Amino acid sequence: MPEDKFFKVVANKHHPSESLVPTHCAYCGMQCGMNLRVDKSTNKIIGVEPRYDWPVTLGKMCPKGVTAYQQTNHDDRLLRPLIRDNPALKGTKEGFREASWEEAYDLIVRKFHNLQALHGKDSLSVFSGVSMTNEKCYLTGKFARVALQTRYIDYNGRFCMSSAAAGFMRSFGVDRGSTLPWTDLHETDCLFIAGSNTAECHPTSMFRVWEVQNRGGYLIVADPRETPIARRADIHLDLRPGTDLALANCMVNLLAQNGYADEEFVRLHTNGYDEMLEVVKEFTPEYTSEITGIAPEKLIRAAEIYGKAPNAVVMFARGIEQQHKGSDNVSAYTNMCLVTGKIGRPKSGVATFTGQGNGQGGREHGQKADALPGYRKITNPKHVEEVCKVWGIQPEEMPQPGVSAYEMFELMTDKTIRALYLLCSNPAVSAPNQNYVREAFKGLDFMVCADFYLSESAEFADVVLPAVTWSEDEGTVTNLEGRIIKINKAQEPIGQSKPDWLIQVELAERLGRGQYFRHLKTARDVADEFRLASKGGYADYYGATWDKIEKQNGVFWPCKNEEDPGTPHMFLDKKFYYPDGKAKLCALPYRPPAEEPCEEYPLRLTTGRVVYHYLSGNQTRRIKFLKDMCPEPYVEVHPIQAARYGIVHEEVVRLYSRRGEAFYKVKITEAIREDTVFVPYHFGHDQSINLLTIPALDPMSRMPEFKACAAQIEKIPVRSPVEAGRS
Repeated sequence: MPEDKFFKVVANKHHPSESLVPTHCAYCGMQCGMNLRVDKSTNKIIGVEPRYDWPVTLGKMCPKGVTAYQQTNHDDRLLRPLIRDNPALKGTKEGFREASWEEAYDLIVRKFHNLQALHGKDSLSVFSGVSMTNEKCYLTGKFARVALQTRYIDYNGRFCMSSAAAGFMRSFGVDRGSTLPWTDLHETDCLFIAGSNTAECHPTSMFRVWEVQNRGGYLIVADPRETPIARRADIHLDLRPGTDLALANCMVNLLAQNGYADEEFVRLHTNGYDEMLEVVKEFTPEYTSEITGIAPEKLIRAAEIYGKAPNAVVMFARGIEQQHKGSDNVSAYTNMCLVTGKIGRPKSGVATFTGQGNGQGGREHGQKADALPGYRKITNPKHVEEVCKVWGIQPEEMPQPGVSAYEMFELMTDKTIRALYLLCSNPAVSAPNQNYVREAFKGLDFMVCADFYLSESAEFADVVLPAVTWSEDEGTVTNLEGRIIKINKAQEPIGQSKPDWLIQVELAERLGRGQYFRHLKTARDVADEFRLASKGGYADYYGATWDKIEKQNGVFWPCKNEEDPGTPHMFLDKKFYYPDGKAKLCALPYRPPAEEPCEEYPLRLTTGRVVYHYLSGNQTRRIKFLKDMCPEPYVEVHPIQAARYGIVHEEVVRLYSRRGEAFYKVKITEAIREDTVFVPYHFGHDQSINLLTIPALDPMSRMPEFKACAAQIEKIPVRSPVEAGRS
């Protein structure tokens, strides 16, 4: 179907004093195209309009994207460095004073040097995020290992994309979040979407989803909640939270048993088929129904639809990944594509809905505890040698692998880690088991936070450095397809704020490691070194120059040289990234959630997003329209369950688990399973649902199990006026 079907011709008129800067949204992995409207006389962003030339979303924008420009000149922006002189006030907004950059840098360098002198190089740590450009993500990894010389660096992708990465790496030998471009999606015959509230979390992809059905294709959705996309699905697989592995194994079993396997593809291009069949054979529709709660006839029909479809795409998001077996879930759903041979060709494949704007690129270039640029492994001597040549250090100087994000909090608690440099992340909201994490922050000897707002995490810092927003700097990000795109600078940084890459270059100089950084004068300098460092790696960006990105409207990696246009479709040659060129069909025994309901905690708690907020809400909760639309969290409860507890709509209840408690208004809805409750996670302090979530970690990805834990509701007794007066 021609792309013209979706274009809308719009003639916008602009004032002569206004200029347009083409760029992309600051939020999710869709990276919707937009033009920022800039007042030439004030150098201030004053508005936004959609870009119809951006092939992924074709002028579509969601409520967050439409208002994203408002974050840059917001009254809450940090404009000068802050220093806290009284450590007793950690965890509050109090006790900060404004300082100069020189004073802040001097304090940071003195504290870092003293701690390393007393406790060793690895007493320092870096925790970063992937809502930054590739260039900043790359330099953060280099800064940790070369400037700070510490092994302890990890990132918030452990709470978002790490299970997708581990599952794809195991199945294909490489991790790219989508094996096909998004412009193929509306032309496929079946979409099997698991664990994604797509209409709220990635709404600008929905026009392609609806077009599949408009053309006579099918939509299958697996989700515990009847989300907007589930309501429109041909089949809604309403599984219990945390049981995806049983569902995926059942699908593969039915596909194999009912003649939908592509035996030639399996024989020529995969390994592990017989071992996988041995594991999945017990997952009959009846047995799987006992585990998941899905009616057997739904399972049978879903496998038949997917199996018969000439082309099909399996898609998923955090619902299947944020589990203590998330990597297994990803590989199990990927088995569906491999068994049927629906991969390595247009209109078919596997794809993940990336939550963060640079969730793909941010995990490829050195922020992970065991990773180096180009998706190299820090445990591989050849990989280390290749990166060391670019960095100008000796291989023996490269620190050893560190630990994952949550495990870093454990090392803070036992005083192995004494200091933290935090940027582009808000783990005081987004990490599980919040009471533990916040105590870990309080126990640090020293903490630095770089951000453009005073986040909940920054409240624990000794020094807060004012960083810029996405519109005040330039660089590249990699969207959910694996398409490298360009973010353009729309206005100069306000106040004394600085880009994260510049902060790191300046700190490196003061730390005595400037010889490895001082040549990086501009974001483009960082980009050139970053491309070189990725050259020859699994995620090879070397040929993706800024000029090529602009000319092609994005470049898919791998892109190995200047003549290479990039790789929109992966595995067209049916060659996977294992030495023998074959993909791996994974035999994955079922494991239940780490914490099942019991008499004391009879409910299944799951968490997720709403359309109006992004991640921890540090940005979106400050935008008036978005806050007005969703001002506070709530707990979704099925009417039957509400009747059992004697609670009514909008009544405030106590929701608690073995780890913590919070108080929420009740939203009674039939769009959730009777045994399940749901709370959005975008809210901080005492409203954070992560006070309750469990830090059970996936053994491969080290992803915590945000999507399933045992919980209980308590109705709050109504006190009499006399009792209230006594208190």
